Order: sequence, then C-alpha cells, then structure tokens
Amino acid sequence: MLLGQMLLGPKIPCLTTAPYDLLLGLLLGLEKKSAHQVSYHRAPRAVCPQLARGAGVFLLDSGRWTDEFLMAGPFLRLVAILGRGTSLAGPHWEKFADGSSTIYTGTIGNRQRCLPLRPAENSMRGESFYCSCRLMLGVLLVSVAQSAGIAQVVGPQAGTRSAPRFAAGVLTTIAPDVDSEDTVSIHDIVEIRANANLRRDPHTDTKSRTLFEMANSVQFRRDVWCLELSFKPLRMLAIDIPQTSGKMQRKLIWYLVYRVRNTGAGLTPQQEEDGTFVTAEKAAEGIKFCPQFVLTSQDRDRDGKRIRKAYLDRILPAAVEAIQRRELPEGELLNSVQISESLLAVETGRSIDGLWGVATWEDVDPQIDFFSVFVSGLTNAYDWQDAPEGFQLGDPPGTGRKFTRKQLQLNFWRPGDAYAEDEREIRFGAAPGKADLYGTGEGVASHWIYR
Repeated sequence: MLLGQMLLGPKIPCLTTAPYDLLLGLLLGLEKKSAHQVSYHRAPRAVCPQLARGAGVFLLDSGRWTDEFLMAGPFLRLVAILGRGTSLAGPHWEKFADGSSTIYTGTIGNRQRCLPLRPAENSMRGESFYCSCRLMLGVLLVSVAQSAGIAQVVGPQAGTRSAPRFAAGVLTTIAPDVDSEDTVSIHDIVEIRANANLRRDPHTDTKSRTLFEMANSVQFRRDVWCLELSFKPLRMLAIDIPQTSGKMQRKLIWYLVYRVRNTGAGLTPQQEEDGTFVTAEKAAEGIKFCPQFVLTSQDRDRDGKRIRKAYLDRILPAAVEAIQRRELPEGELLNSVQISESLLAVETGRSIDGLWGVATWEDVDPQIDFFSVFVSGLTNAYDWQDAPEGFQLGDPPGTGRKFTRKQLQLNFWRPGDAYAEDEREIRFGAAPGKADLYGTGEGVASHWIYR
C-alpha cells in the first residue's frame, strides 16, 4: 500500500490493499506518467450500472466477481505476461452513449472491476522505451510481493491456509473419548421425592405408576460429542506484560500451544421397539469449543497435605503475539475467547485443519514440581449429584445439586528448582513413583475424569 502510494503519488486516490487493485492502480499510474498520457473521468452509469462514482480511479467490488477490467495501452500485454489466473475476454473498443469516451475491456481471474479511461489523442500509437521499462518494473514489484506472501491469489483457494506440519513426536494427540455411559444419567427427581404427601397406595393401578415412584431412578438421556486435542510441549517464555500502572513488567509466561478438531466423534441414544435403549454414532456439526485450561499443583507439603494452588488460563494479547512468532509463524494462534467464536465443522478423510490456540498462565509458583492441566470444553458430557437431604420441600429446584463435567487431565512434572526455571525440564506424564500425587495409575500421562 505504502509502496504503491510512493510510486504513484496522490493521483491514484482509490488504491486498496487487494493485490490486483494494487496492480491495476500501479500499472495505470505508470501509464499515466508515460507517453500515453491517459486521463481519468466520470463514466455514464448506463455503461457500468454498478460503477462506484467518484473522482479519479473507479474501482468496483461485488462479492462473487465476474466483471471486467477496463484498461488501456500496454496494460493489456502486461496482464498476458502475468498469466497466472488471467484470461482475456477479447479486447475491443466500446463507445459511451454520448460518444465522448472510449474504453478497453478484458477480464482477469474472477475479480470484478470497472475503470473508465479517456485516452488522449493518438495515445495508442507506439510505446516508448521509457514506458516499457516502467511496466516491467511493475511486473517485478508484483511478483516479489506475491512470492513474499504480501498478495494472495483470488480463486477457489483464497483465504485458505495449509495446516502447519511438525516433525514426528512434536505433537501429542489425545483421541476423542465417547462412551455409552456418557449418554445417560440415573438420578431421583428430588424435587418430587421430597414431598411425602405424594406417596400413596393406589387402588386401581400399581404403586410403580404413581408420580412418587416414577421419580425414583429416572434415566436422563442425551447426545454426546467429543473433540480431538493435539498439543505441543508445555513451554515458557519471558515477555513484557502491560500492568495496570501503565508500565511494562517482564514475566515468565507458561503456555501450551494446542490444536482442536471435530472428527465427528459422537453418540446418540436410540430406543428400540421393546423399549430398551442402544447408542449409535452421530456426528455433531458446528461445535463451539469454549475451553478452560486450569494448571493445578499436585505437590504435597512436609505433612503430606496437598498444596492447593491453581492457575486459570489468562488472556494476554502481548504474550499471544510473541508466542505465535515463536511457535506458529505461518499460522494464527487464538486465545480462549477468540477460539470460542468459531464453529468446528466435521473433518473427514485426510483433512487436518482444526483451530490453533494457546493457553497462557502467569505468576506460576516456580517451586511447583508436579502439576496437571485440566482441560474442559472438549466434550459436552456431564453428570450431577444431589446431596442427601440437600433439598427440602419449598426450596428452589436444584438446591444442593452439584454438576461435574467430563474433563481431560494432562499430567506434567519438572525436576528443576525455583532459581533456574527451564522449559526443557518439563516432562509430559506422571513422575516415576509419584502416580498417587496425580490420582492415576503409574505411567498415566492423560485420562478423562469428571470433576
């Protein structure tokens, strides 16, 4: 954008950041300064009904593009030189209704533009060596911009980005876990069972058909889904973080870069003709991943009591920018809020896309040796427990009820000390001989739990 303005000056007021807009403005700007002396004017709306009127260069964007460039002079040959995504619709001259101007038409790619031009007298006679040199400079500049990733190709693949690739062993993938038991919860409806007046012995029906008895051990069924999680090693990075005082403070940020995908893993309960239920596979489309990453200490004090320290994932824009430069320079990292704004469609076949995100923690106790990261939001499976006598008649529904959600527990340990924190010391998995600290079996690096 800045380069185009420096080359063209203020005479091209409608220059935009789109690559072909830049190319069009650049070439016509060079033409304007060449021997052809092309001038600009307003076009009658009858010639281009969708024309955006204004002074100088007229450009038009219209969603699904099939329009034409209106161009003059050696610009035609330059488009042919570019070749990529270019087709000419048969150049020809057309007159405006009032016969005051001429335009030259052709198409490029599938982008739509309308640009009225008024060639000066004898403008199509010959081309100076000076003009040709300027045009070749324009080709060179655009080619360099495209090779550097500044311009993007307009076509069916526009806006897409190839999935990042890593060496074997860099990414750890946790497969989705869906179980038939996740589709059903069996509980009493305590709001009904708390009313002793509903307990009765019917004379014309069985006791099991009364409301009080039907509220006993009720089966609650639902569809469940689960996402796939892949992550890179947990690492650290010293970053300057803005403070409420307006100053910057350098902090050691712990972070976990991850990818989440919807592989279509899901179950749905289906009732058979005999009244029994079975589960069948069912993929869930358009899943929102609303994550929460909690880094929890598993250390014990000298008396063997758990040191209760937990750190929530923090939204640190300054940290995300620095982490992306280090971990995923070709892609885009989202924080826990941004990633929840997108819908995850089912990926089939060999497609591996998903969304990349990062969980960040600050002010983590440097003395932590054993810890776990609990990840929620990967599945919609949940359960609940009603405390005994927790609900009394007249209480609001749900009083005393506690929900638990299915979460993924990732175990880590680090054998270092508090004075020389080093990310290379962090190990994935339960520390040898310390499985009891994590509440898992020996050697268990990850597992699903309700908490």
